[in-house]
Amino acid sequence: MDRRLAIKWMLAAGAGAMIADRIGFSAEGPAAPAAETGYGTDPVLMPAHKPGEYWPLTFNDAERRTAAALCDVIIPAEGAVPSASALGVQDFIDEWISAPYPDFAKDRKPVVDGLSWVDSESKRRFGGAFYEASAGQRLALCTEMAQPAADGSALETPSKFFRRFRNLTTGGFFSTPAGMRDLGYVGNVPLARFDGPPADMIAKLGLTDEVAW
Repeated sequence: MDRRLAIKWMLAAGAGAMIADRIGFSAEGPAAPAAETGYGTDPVLMPAHKPGEYWPLTFNDAERRTAAALCDVIIPAEGAVPSASALGVQDFIDEWISAPYPDFAKDRKPVVDGLSWVDSESKRRFGGAFYEASAGQRLALCTEMAQPAADGSALETPSKFFRRFRNLTTGGFFSTPAGMRDLGYVGNVPLARFDGPPADMIAKLGLTDEVAW
Protein backbone atom coordinates (compact mmCIF):
# COMPACT_ATOMS: atom_id res chain seq x y z
CA MET A 1 0.00 0.00 0.00
CA ASP A 2 1.41 3.40 -0.92
CA ARG A 3 1.47 6.29 1.51
CA ARG A 4 -1.27 8.29 -0.23
CA LEU A 5 -3.69 5.35 -0.11
CA ALA A 6 -2.98 4.89 3.59
CA ILE A 7 -3.70 8.58 4.15
CA LYS A 8 -7.00 8.29 2.27
CA TRP A 9 -8.12 5.44 4.50
CA MET A 10 -7.09 7.33 7.62
CA LEU A 11 -8.89 10.47 6.45
CA ALA A 12 -12.07 8.57 5.65
CA ALA A 13 -12.11 7.12 9.16
CA GLY A 14 -11.64 10.51 10.78
CA ALA A 15 -13.70 12.63 8.40
CA GLY A 16 -16.57 13.04 10.83
CA ALA A 17 -14.35 14.42 13.55
CA MET A 18 -12.61 16.79 11.17
CA ILE A 19 -15.90 18.11 9.80
CA ALA A 20 -17.21 18.63 13.31
CA ASP A 21 -14.15 20.72 14.10
CA ARG A 22 -15.01 23.08 11.27
CA ILE A 23 -18.56 23.88 12.35
CA GLY A 24 -18.96 27.59 13.02
CA PHE A 25 -18.21 29.23 9.67
CA SER A 26 -21.25 30.64 7.89
CA ALA A 27 -21.66 30.47 4.13
CA GLU A 28 -24.69 32.75 4.27
CA GLY A 29 -23.04 35.71 5.95
CA PRO A 30 -21.89 36.85 9.36
CA ALA A 31 -23.26 34.78 12.19
CA ALA A 32 -25.11 36.17 15.17
CA PRO A 33 -22.96 38.10 17.66
CA ALA A 34 -20.89 35.90 19.92
CA ALA A 35 -21.40 35.61 23.66
CA GLU A 36 -20.36 38.43 25.96
CA THR A 37 -16.82 37.08 26.26
CA GLY A 38 -16.65 35.96 22.61
CA TYR A 39 -14.60 37.05 19.66
CA GLY A 40 -16.99 38.78 17.28
CA THR A 41 -18.82 37.37 14.29
CA ASP A 42 -17.79 34.73 11.79
CA PRO A 43 -16.38 36.08 8.52
CA VAL A 44 -17.78 35.04 5.15
CA LEU A 45 -15.20 32.48 4.03
CA MET A 46 -16.75 31.18 0.83
CA PRO A 47 -15.21 33.82 -1.50
CA ALA A 48 -11.51 33.52 -2.25
CA HIS A 49 -9.38 35.40 0.24
CA LYS A 50 -5.72 35.89 1.00
CA PRO A 51 -4.09 34.27 4.05
CA GLY A 52 -4.27 36.66 6.98
CA GLU A 53 -7.13 38.68 5.53
CA TYR A 54 -9.50 37.87 8.40
CA TRP A 55 -7.12 37.60 11.37
CA PRO A 56 -3.37 37.94 12.03
CA LEU A 57 -1.40 34.82 11.20
CA THR A 58 0.99 33.03 13.53
CA PHE A 59 3.84 31.54 11.50
CA ASN A 60 7.03 33.46 10.87
CA ASP A 61 8.96 32.76 7.67
CA ALA A 62 11.04 29.93 9.13
CA GLU A 63 7.99 28.24 10.68
CA ARG A 64 6.10 28.49 7.39
CA ARG A 65 8.97 26.90 5.48
CA THR A 66 9.28 24.13 8.05
CA ALA A 67 5.53 23.55 7.94
CA ALA A 68 5.59 23.39 4.13
CA ALA A 69 8.43 20.85 4.17
CA LEU A 70 6.62 18.76 6.76
CA CYS A 71 3.38 18.87 4.76
CA ASP A 72 5.26 17.51 1.75
CA VAL A 73 6.64 14.56 3.70
CA ILE A 74 3.10 13.69 4.72
CA ILE A 75 1.59 14.20 1.25
CA PRO A 76 4.23 14.43 -1.48
CA ALA A 77 3.50 15.07 -5.13
CA GLU A 78 2.39 11.93 -6.93
CA GLY A 79 1.88 11.84 -10.68
CA ALA A 80 -0.44 14.67 -11.69
CA VAL A 81 -1.46 15.28 -8.06
CA PRO A 82 0.46 18.18 -6.48
CA SER A 83 2.09 18.07 -3.08
CA ALA A 84 0.41 19.48 0.00
CA SER A 85 2.57 22.60 0.06
CA ALA A 86 1.87 23.29 -3.63
CA LEU A 87 -1.80 23.57 -2.66
CA GLY A 88 -0.98 25.93 0.21
CA VAL A 89 -1.82 23.52 3.03
CA GLN A 90 0.78 25.22 5.25
CA ASP A 91 -1.24 28.45 4.88
CA PHE A 92 -4.41 26.54 5.82
CA ILE A 93 -2.70 25.29 8.98
CA ASP A 94 -1.47 28.79 9.79
CA GLU A 95 -5.02 30.14 9.38
CA TRP A 96 -6.37 27.28 11.48
CA ILE A 97 -4.13 27.84 14.50
CA SER A 98 -4.50 31.64 14.20
CA ALA A 99 -8.31 31.67 14.20
CA PRO A 100 -9.88 33.36 17.24
CA TYR A 101 -11.92 30.30 18.21
CA PRO A 102 -11.08 28.22 21.30
CA ASP A 103 -11.15 24.85 19.54
CA PHE A 104 -8.75 26.15 16.89
CA ALA A 105 -6.51 28.22 19.17
CA LYS A 106 -5.73 25.21 21.35
CA ASP A 107 -3.66 23.85 18.44
CA ARG A 108 -1.51 26.99 18.24
CA LYS A 109 1.11 26.31 20.90
CA PRO A 110 1.50 22.56 20.18
CA VAL A 111 1.97 23.26 16.47
CA VAL A 112 4.41 26.15 16.91
CA ASP A 113 6.38 24.28 19.59
CA GLY A 114 6.38 21.15 17.44
CA LEU A 115 7.75 22.98 14.41
CA SER A 116 10.45 24.48 16.62
CA TRP A 117 11.39 21.01 17.89
CA VAL A 118 11.50 19.59 14.36
CA ASP A 119 13.78 22.38 13.21
CA SER A 120 16.06 22.13 16.24
CA GLU A 121 16.28 18.36 15.96
CA SER A 122 17.10 18.63 12.28
CA LYS A 123 19.91 21.06 13.02
CA ARG A 124 21.25 18.74 15.73
CA ARG A 125 21.09 15.62 13.58
CA PHE A 126 21.70 16.91 10.07
CA GLY A 127 23.40 20.25 10.56
CA GLY A 128 20.66 22.38 9.02
CA ALA A 129 17.05 23.45 9.19
CA PHE A 130 14.39 20.85 8.42
CA TYR A 131 13.43 22.54 5.15
CA GLU A 132 17.10 22.39 4.10
CA ALA A 133 17.49 18.68 4.90
CA SER A 134 17.44 16.01 2.21
CA ALA A 135 14.25 14.11 1.43
CA GLY A 136 15.68 11.03 3.12
CA GLN A 137 16.60 12.95 6.27
CA ARG A 138 13.16 14.52 6.51
CA LEU A 139 11.45 11.17 6.04
CA ALA A 140 13.66 9.52 8.67
CA LEU A 141 12.80 12.12 11.28
CA CYS A 142 9.08 12.00 10.46
CA THR A 143 9.05 8.21 10.54
CA GLU A 144 10.48 8.34 14.02
CA MET A 145 7.88 10.86 15.17
CA ALA A 146 5.09 8.81 13.61
CA GLN A 147 5.78 5.84 15.89
CA PRO A 148 3.84 5.54 19.16
CA ALA A 149 5.97 6.98 21.96
CA ALA A 150 5.98 5.83 25.56
CA ASP A 151 4.71 8.23 28.20
CA GLY A 152 7.54 10.33 29.53
CA SER A 153 9.88 9.50 26.66
CA ALA A 154 11.77 12.15 24.68
CA LEU A 155 9.47 11.58 21.70
CA GLU A 156 6.15 11.67 23.56
CA THR A 157 5.42 15.34 22.79
CA PRO A 158 6.86 15.30 19.23
CA SER A 159 4.79 12.21 18.48
CA LYS A 160 1.58 13.89 19.65
CA PHE A 161 2.47 16.98 17.62
CA PHE A 162 3.10 14.94 14.49
CA ARG A 163 -0.22 13.10 14.74
CA ARG A 164 -2.10 16.39 15.05
CA PHE A 165 -0.10 18.06 12.27
CA ARG A 166 -0.70 15.05 10.03
CA ASN A 167 -4.46 15.29 10.64
CA LEU A 168 -4.46 19.01 9.84
CA THR A 169 -2.41 18.38 6.69
CA THR A 170 -4.71 15.67 5.37
CA GLY A 171 -7.79 17.69 6.31
CA GLY A 172 -6.49 20.72 4.46
CA PHE A 173 -5.27 18.77 1.43
CA PHE A 174 -8.43 16.74 0.86
CA SER A 175 -10.58 19.86 1.27
CA THR A 176 -9.06 21.37 -1.88
CA PRO A 177 -10.49 20.64 -5.36
CA ALA A 178 -7.30 18.76 -6.31
CA GLY A 179 -7.42 16.74 -3.09
CA MET A 180 -11.06 15.88 -3.59
CA ARG A 181 -10.34 14.69 -7.13
CA ASP A 182 -7.48 12.56 -5.84
CA LEU A 183 -9.80 11.07 -3.23
CA GLY A 184 -12.39 10.33 -5.93
CA TYR A 185 -15.03 12.49 -4.27
CA VAL A 186 -17.59 13.75 -6.79
CA GLY A 187 -19.66 15.91 -4.48
CA ASN A 188 -22.98 17.59 -5.05
CA VAL A 189 -22.87 18.02 -8.82
CA PRO A 190 -25.70 17.66 -11.36
CA LEU A 191 -25.93 14.47 -13.39
CA ALA A 192 -25.72 14.79 -17.13
CA ARG A 193 -28.78 12.53 -17.50
CA PHE A 194 -31.08 10.62 -15.17
CA ASP A 195 -33.32 7.96 -16.64
CA GLY A 196 -34.86 6.89 -13.37
CA PRO A 197 -34.12 3.87 -11.17
CA PRO A 198 -32.70 0.72 -12.81
CA ALA A 199 -35.30 -1.65 -14.27
CA ASP A 200 -34.30 -4.55 -11.99
CA MET A 201 -34.80 -2.36 -8.92
CA ILE A 202 -38.25 -1.27 -10.14
CA ALA A 203 -39.23 -4.92 -10.65
CA LYS A 204 -37.88 -5.92 -7.24
CA LEU A 205 -40.02 -3.25 -5.56
CA GLY A 206 -43.09 -4.35 -7.47
CA LEU A 207 -43.42 -1.06 -9.30
CA THR A 208 -43.88 -0.44 -13.00
CA ASP A 209 -41.70 1.41 -15.45
CA GLU A 210 -44.69 3.54 -16.34
CA VAL A 211 -43.99 5.83 -13.42
CA ALA A 212 -43.01 9.22 -14.78
CA TRP A 213 -39.60 10.30 -13.63
